[in-house]
Amino acid sequence: MSIRLKTEREIAAMRESGRMLATVLGYLEKQTKPGLTPIDMADLAQKELKRLGGEPAFRGFQGYPAIICISVNDQVQHAIPTSKPLREGDVVNYDFGVRYQGMVTDGGITVGVGTVSPRVAGLIKGTQEALMAGLDVIKDGRRVGDISAVIEAVLRRYKLGIVRELVGHGVGHQLHEDPEIPNYGSKGTGPTLKAGMTIAVEPITTLGNEAIMADRDGWTLWTRDGSWSAQFEHTVLVTDDGCEILTQI
Repeated sequence: MSIRLKTEREIAAMRESGRMLATVLGYLEKQTKPGLTPIDMADLAQKELKRLGGEPAFRGFQGYPAIICISVNDQVQHAIPTSKPLREGDVVNYDFGVRYQGMVTDGGITVGVGTVSPRVAGLIKGTQEALMAGLDVIKDGRRVGDISAVIEAVLRRYKLGIVRELVGHGVGHQLHEDPEIPNYGSKGTGPTLKAGMTIAVEPITTLGNEAIMADRDGWTLWTRDGSWSAQFEHTVLVTDDGCEILTQI
């Protein structure tokens, strides 16, 4: 495993990349409404990112064809945007990556379409709370397992399924770098965090069983039991006494 600390110039580029990413996701959240399609939302993301001056990090990554991953209801991750309209009560995940001056940030949000059921509201709240709890323990000298254990504890409290095949990761020069950051595990285990590292933390959850399956399109992942899924993600810079969230305004 090789982990490269980021230079001040690289961090500055990631701050700007993250600002663009957060701006686009905030825009999509406000625009999400019944009747629009994932393709409509992807078009909005593309226009907004172009206006901001960034480049999409996902399109072309290992052959992925779209600018953004938009996963609806029981689609877990990596779904290619479709023309199926969003409906009242749906849950939609926007997973997005931005490249600026050669540096990449990665982030995601899950949004309810209109009014959602109490169970779906709990899915969204629990997943986001787990992300923020995980970020709260990050600082120089901590271990990856410290993040994983805190995230798992929150998700267990909300009785959410934890998708084990999909994990957080280093990010910066590439979309996926070392180390991997699972959403389950034990404190005091895994690689040691160091100031200057940039990592993407991303709890990925379900309302039912954690088992997933792949679509024939080669990208879209679904829950096996048809339960709905959520994801929240931030790219952060590890600092001496905490972390700086790069993917927020």
